[in-house]
Amino acid sequence: MKIKSFLAKPFASYIYRSIRKDIGSALEDQENILKNLLKAGSKTVFGREHHLEAVKTYEEFRAAVPVRDYEQLKPYIDLIKQGKHNVLWPGQPVYFAKTSGTTSGIKYIPISKDSISNHINTARNALLCYMAETGNSGFANGKMIFLSGSPELERIAGIPTGRLSGIVNHHIPHYLRTNQLPSYETNCIEEWETKLDKIVEETISQNMTLISGIPPWVQMYFDRLNAVSGKRIKDLFPNFSVLVHGGVNFEPYKARLLNSIGKPIDTIETYPASEGFFAFQDSRKEEGLLLNTSSGIFFEFIPADEIFKENPTRISLKDVKTGINYALIISNNAGLWGYNIGDTIRFLSTDPFRILVTGRIKHFISAFGEHVIGEEVEYSLMKAAKEEGVQINEFTVAPYIKGQGDGKSFHEWFVEFENRPADMHAFAKKVDSNLRAKNIYYDDLISGNILEPLQIHPVKKNGFIDYMKSIGKLGGQNKVPRLSNDRSFAEPLGKYMD
Repeated sequence: MKIKSFLAKPFASYIYRSIRKDIGSALEDQENILKNLLKAGSKTVFGREHHLEAVKTYEEFRAAVPVRDYEQLKPYIDLIKQGKHNVLWPGQPVYFAKTSGTTSGIKYIPISKDSISNHINTARNALLCYMAETGNSGFANGKMIFLSGSPELERIAGIPTGRLSGIVNHHIPHYLRTNQLPSYETNCIEEWETKLDKIVEETISQNMTLISGIPPWVQMYFDRLNAVSGKRIKDLFPNFSVLVHGGVNFEPYKARLLNSIGKPIDTIETYPASEGFFAFQDSRKEEGLLLNTSSGIFFEFIPADEIFKENPTRISLKDVKTGINYALIISNNAGLWGYNIGDTIRFLSTDPFRILVTGRIKHFISAFGEHVIGEEVEYSLMKAAKEEGVQINEFTVAPYIKGQGDGKSFHEWFVEFENRPADMHAFAKKVDSNLRAKNIYYDDLISGNILEPLQIHPVKKNGFIDYMKSIGKLGGQNKVPRLSNDRSFAEPLGKYMD
């Protein structure tokens, strides 16, 4: 056994036991985190404006701090960007994580000296839990690749600023630096396809044991390796044993990724965001992701169907129930307060608190009152695909609203198939039936002849890649939206249809 894997095993056992212990004190940890946030936050501009020094209970916190999105928090961010100190959190952020917003343009999310460990240690803990449970530590001896954004950082008011994955790159432990690929110079390349070619060049002859990234861009990496070598991934990298993924639901990409690899492989799911590392897969025996309840983040939840109400139900962890779709609200030790991150989750269990990420608040279709969400369209398509032996590369859904006297409206699905179903009409009928079973409002609209059954339009091979490239969102942390309530994303896809 080589030295890195040998030394990693006892550390993995220690961390694994610590996480198991934290599971039993999740509610107590959340109470303590809120107390610590209030104590530190009371000394800030935000804290004084919201009288945090007088807040002692969660109920008082809920009354004092409203739920905000980025636009509502932006005036405080602008003060920090002007060089002000002690605005949202004591001192100044050590980083701004720069991320694209759908309505806010570029967002600048503060990361403090107190919150940076949440991003670094949680990623580490996911790997160590896997190691402790499976006994597989051999990947620590090989080469690892993290498909990420550029680590080059600009400065805003003296604060280093860049993509979260680029920031995290600066904090990879020294003992892993010799294992890490690609090179720093390659990671700094901004143009995705140029960068991908260089990554392939640097890794194709290496002993790759762990690969990490957002599934569609990992698939692009695998496709490029295959195009250059003519080999499947298992033959190029015989010791490749762990795939770490996050950012989007893995299920739509799973079949094609595993086919590209050519052998079964262990996968680890994570739930990182610029605002915090919220959850991770701690066990291969249980479904879902363990909520990160002891890492500087205080969690709140609003039923997703109430998020746009004036006074929605707003609860802490102790009152959550399984089976309900919640909007995720956070306060953290970087100075985000009552912050609506835009994601929806559902609890699979409350002992321990394990979740499933179900979609984005803004990614839904309710043009006709159906409120179809990402989880439902993914389930409906993948169930039909599995039954028909069909592989899906990518897809998105949008409403098609017919004009007066022009027939009924419907949901329009743009799907890129790896292999098409033998009967597209029958396949679409299956998807529609699955969605009707999953969403009673959609079923009512079909039964009442308000909507026609959904229609599927095949997208040509690599059509989504070409489209994302045309709008400057190829690679990195960019994702295809599963569904939209308008046609702004879907309409231009017409030119990429097969």
